[in-house]
Amino acid sequence: MIRGIRGATTVTRNDKHEILTNTAILVEDMIEKNKIIPENVASVFVSVTAELNATFPAQSIRKLDGWNYVPVMCMQEIDVPGSLKNCIRVMITVNTSTKQSEIQHIFHHEAKKLRPDLMNM
Repeated sequence: MIRGIRGATTVTRNDKHEILTNTAILVEDMIEKNKIIPENVASVFVSVTAELNATFPAQSIRKLDGWNYVPVMCMQEIDVPGSLKNCIRVMITVNTSTKQSEIQHIFHHEAKKLRPDLMNM
């Protein structure tokens, strides 16, 4: 079964170092909490809000041990008026026997506001 594991974080400004650092921390947390093995990952999609263009956040994922062959793609998030700014969203699709209800979606910083219903899981 392929399952999606969702994560999101925010940065304080459009800064290459902060974007790469916060993305790496988020993905490492997603990996740890869901016991993800790179060989089982089908793909990773990363979206950023329109004001974040200092770098491709996927660069930090490709530097993780064993992740250099995992297909990773960056894209711009839909610019909905009033939506959370400075946000980086990650969707990891992974082959797993873990039940949908047991997947741990991870939200850091201001991104915790996106899915408060998943925060107590």
